[in-house]
Amino acid sequence: MKQINHVVEMKNISKSFPGIKANDQISFKVKKSEIHALLGENGAGKSTLMNILFGLYQPDEGAIFINEQEVEIENPNIANDLGIGMVHQHFMLVQNFTVTENIILGSEPKKAVSMIDYAKARNFVVELSNKYGLHVNPDAKIEDISVGMQQRVEILKTLYRGADILIFDEPTAVLTPQEIDELAGIMRNLVEEGKSIILITHKLKEIMAICDSVTIIRRGKVIDSLVVEDTNPDELAAKMVGREVTFSVDKIPAKPGEPILIVDKVFAKDARGLNALSGISIEVKSGEILGIAGVDGNGQSQLIEAITGLKHVDSGQIILSGKEITNLSPRVISEAGLSHIPEDRHKRGLVLDFTVGENMVLETYFYPEFSTNGLLDIKKINQYAEKLVEEFDVRTPNVQTLGRALSGGNQQKAIIAREVNKDPDLLIAAQPTRGLDVGAIEFIHRRLIEQRDKGKAVLLLSLELDEILNVADRIAVIYEGKIVGIVDAKSTNEQELGLMMAGAGEKGVEAANE
Repeated sequence: MKQINHVVEMKNISKSFPGIKANDQISFKVKKSEIHALLGENGAGKSTLMNILFGLYQPDEGAIFINEQEVEIENPNIANDLGIGMVHQHFMLVQNFTVTENIILGSEPKKAVSMIDYAKARNFVVELSNKYGLHVNPDAKIEDISVGMQQRVEILKTLYRGADILIFDEPTAVLTPQEIDELAGIMRNLVEEGKSIILITHKLKEIMAICDSVTIIRRGKVIDSLVVEDTNPDELAAKMVGREVTFSVDKIPAKPGEPILIVDKVFAKDARGLNALSGISIEVKSGEILGIAGVDGNGQSQLIEAITGLKHVDSGQIILSGKEITNLSPRVISEAGLSHIPEDRHKRGLVLDFTVGENMVLETYFYPEFSTNGLLDIKKINQYAEKLVEEFDVRTPNVQTLGRALSGGNQQKAIIAREVNKDPDLLIAAQPTRGLDVGAIEFIHRRLIEQRDKGKAVLLLSLELDEILNVADRIAVIYEGKIVGIVDAKSTNEQELGLMMAGAGEKGVEAANE
């Protein structure tokens, strides 16, 4: 029997969209039972290439070989038949269906002509879950499980359909550090079982930790393919971006002034009516970045929603630049001097079916420079958007392009351009670098520090502890809706923050260090 050397080979693949060549003569190979990273900047063409492999797009040129046989993948059903599965960056799950119902959707086992054999499906899901160490509850509803568990359901969907080649598109963009470690273990289990994995990612640390090979794409072209153990993060970053990248954040010491934001003993409930914020108090001063650190789900989202007017506050005060803004409308709060980079760019950051230009004025479209007598001046809006697109390096064919047509990273840069350009007193940045490449992360960190150095107040929420430690001046740790400690970023470390994030508080940390 002939030995298969490459389970996937894509030869000279090209794909163009109006105004942009996403893939330009790309050739790419994946060996059996390896984890192969596809690395590149936002908008480099990685997802387009994998959408071609999965049958969502058709190439303009080139050929695809699966197990060294040439194939035409006209749609995802053909990809599934060829043993290819894809775990998308934005999950494709029905929120009010159970885990089992989602996994079998479209491929339901039948026990009669019109009846689903749910018990058989559930047993198979449990068997698969245990085999690969995924440990999901087959009866839980998607809306009731964590993001990390939802991702496991997406993986099980591909395995249920018999996938031997799995494509992961930015799988860690929405995971906590613990969930990222768990996912790495799952990937290793899959490879040990003979699966092959293609990992689309920006995260160099993950490539070095779990990948065997890496192919680097820049502006639609392959720059290089390397064995991971023969390279290092500095080389990968330079090849990806086309220049040397600084991983450390250069900044002068903060010069904090008067408090810009005061949150005083605020209580607020979550969707289930339980206390999400339990008397939380923080201050953010002009000329400083206050980082909020915590395990996901400890009240971070509700804190941001309370400050920005998206959640009702039951008691307590929120003061911005000396004015009380508690329970005012989001527009009034925005006009009072607040800008907000939301943690979910699709739900809260953009209207995906609006153009880039229209998205740039979502909060300011009613200003006289953009409208007259209630009619939008599209020409002026587009001129304004073109200026921001250039300044913030948002890669788009033009400002008439729909928001959904941009890569995730360029969607994020568009939001940051809009919010920073409002020149706010307080900039709230929630997960501002989620899903971004190292070049874009460097750019955004620099922008946040520029705001601080202009005397603005910056509130940074991130699940990435190294980001909080590098960028913030002070760090407040949130646990079960309360601030359990506030420390100086220069005098703490991940271990101390980790103890506080587990509820130890500053005194508990001191005791642990004695």
